[in-house]
Amino acid sequence: MKPVRLLLLISLACAGLCSLLTLWPGFRVYADAGDKTLKNWQVMWIGPKEAALASPPAEGSWLTSTPERPLTAIPEGSAGMWVHLVVPPTSGWQIPGLLADRLYGLDIAVYEGTRLLYESKRDFMFERNKLLLPLDSSEEPADLYIRILSVKQAGPAEAIRIGEYEPLSQRFVREGLPDFLFGTAIAFLGLIMSVCSGYLNRRQRGSWVSLCLIALSTGILIAAYSQPPYLYFEEYGNLFLFLFDLSLVVLFPALNAYVGRVFDGRFPLYVKFSKLQAGYSAFCLPVIAWHYTTGERNFALYDFFTNTVLGPLVLLQMLLIVVLAVVYAVRGSKDSLILTAGIFSLALSGALDLTFFYLSEERYVLILWKIGVALMIFSLVIILARRISADYSKLVSHSRELEMYNHRLQRTEKMKIISDLAASVAHEVRNPLQVTRGFLQLLAQKSDSANERYYHMAINELDRASTIITDFLTFAKPELDTVERINLSEEMNQVVTIIHPLAAMHGGDLHIEIEENLYIEGNASKFKQAVINILKNSIEALPPDGRIEIEAYAGEREVTIRIADNGEGMEEEQLARLGEPFFSTKTKGTGLGLMVTFRIIEAMKGTLEFRSEVGKGTEAIVRFPLAEENLVPDRIRA
Repeated sequence: MKPVRLLLLISLACAGLCSLLTLWPGFRVYADAGDKTLKNWQVMWIGPKEAALASPPAEGSWLTSTPERPLTAIPEGSAGMWVHLVVPPTSGWQIPGLLADRLYGLDIAVYEGTRLLYESKRDFMFERNKLLLPLDSSEEPADLYIRILSVKQAGPAEAIRIGEYEPLSQRFVREGLPDFLFGTAIAFLGLIMSVCSGYLNRRQRGSWVSLCLIALSTGILIAAYSQPPYLYFEEYGNLFLFLFDLSLVVLFPALNAYVGRVFDGRFPLYVKFSKLQAGYSAFCLPVIAWHYTTGERNFALYDFFTNTVLGPLVLLQMLLIVVLAVVYAVRGSKDSLILTAGIFSLALSGALDLTFFYLSEERYVLILWKIGVALMIFSLVIILARRISADYSKLVSHSRELEMYNHRLQRTEKMKIISDLAASVAHEVRNPLQVTRGFLQLLAQKSDSANERYYHMAINELDRASTIITDFLTFAKPELDTVERINLSEEMNQVVTIIHPLAAMHGGDLHIEIEENLYIEGNASKFKQAVINILKNSIEALPPDGRIEIEAYAGEREVTIRIADNGEGMEEEQLARLGEPFFSTKTKGTGLGLMVTFRIIEAMKGTLEFRSEVGKGTEAIVRFPLAEENLVPDRIRA
């Protein structure tokens, strides 16, 4: 899943970049500073019987239109408009041209007198248009008449530029291209996400598919609402409009489904509204299909259901999402807050766009919703990045835990094998050793003084072997024969008394700081054995004039014993192997001492942890649970 998510992250970043290009004016190509703009023109409405005329009727009345108050709404009973432009002298440009960036109309014809200069016809209902026209170089002003036939809107909606044809042509090509690229990027992202949905489980797939539909339909809406497809692929104009309408009725139910999952179905009113809107969108599907099948004669009915009714319904949906998003943002996690902020920005920008659209007297171009989409994508990028980071951290954590459990399992298996072997060997060997020791003592009593010391050496070696066997038995059977309440201060003082001569022989100094009235549960004898083993290892690692610190203090529910020396220290590899069977850092060591120590502490429900640094020393930290205060100090049978 990681490569798939990385691909999605790259796609989201590309979509976000396209959105920035869409909103950044610096990307757009503007005409040269030497261009002239026509800030007023005359318009005349065309009657139904005048649509075929090549020139405006002489008896018609002209109205003045400006970029500030453009006359574009076609009154009832009219088929379009004539536009009269007075073009200034064009001799100052090598190849003069005229550009109308924002022009409404389906069929456009440009005349100079009775000479036809340009003609364009559309058989689909997309009235947003453009006009780029090369002009003849002239030192005198010229009159141009533009005949525009349309249904709802006609005529220029902003100033008309006169200038050098090449820069105007570049502006004509690139204007609106960022919107188209942004839309195709979002749609491509939706396709990738739909492919990835097969890798998800059933519970995750619902939200994911909703998000796929949102991305796909949003991308198609943005691309189909831009002008480039209708300028360069006019033969597919009806297909683009059909995809636009289809995406429109799919987007908002998908958004309801996705937002409903974010809100966890906590708002019954929103659930009912979602079902209502889904039902209406399902009703609009055959209406749209019927419209594109039968042609423009049913346009009024189609426009009523897909514009007049659907628009306010979407506006209500956006306002409802805004209100619920504000309520839910207070309750959610960080990811929920980020997602809610993205939904809020999309809903708010969409609501403002629709409000301006319905309140505007002229045709309003929807632009704010693209900003909302960009912010929504940005929030998705953040969420996806957070999830990738969280998944990676979780993977690393699980890997470490798995490695630790595997290490513990291997150690447990080794311990089991060695325990069984140690118990068997110790039992079989101990009796012969005791018999041999007894015979050696008898022989030593009857031998001369010259051989007596050799008998004593043999007996000492047998005692050392017996000690090793005792360690084997302790390792093989660490269970406590008796459990008692141990006074830690008393036992530690006894241990220090026992170990102090050995520390003095090695030139070491013991510093003790033990709190009073610390009690733990366990076996006093085995506790002292474990602590002595740790102290012996510290003493043997001490340099001349070494120092060992012994502390014992109580925590909230445990007692901590800290034994730290300034000896040789250990490397990380050695530190990790402490407690393994027969591992020792000493040349003559067997490793049994620490093995026994670990087993005793584990049997007393404690933990042993070592920290070490080469050249600075080693620190052993032993933790035991505090004894319950109501446990009587008398010995209790296990």
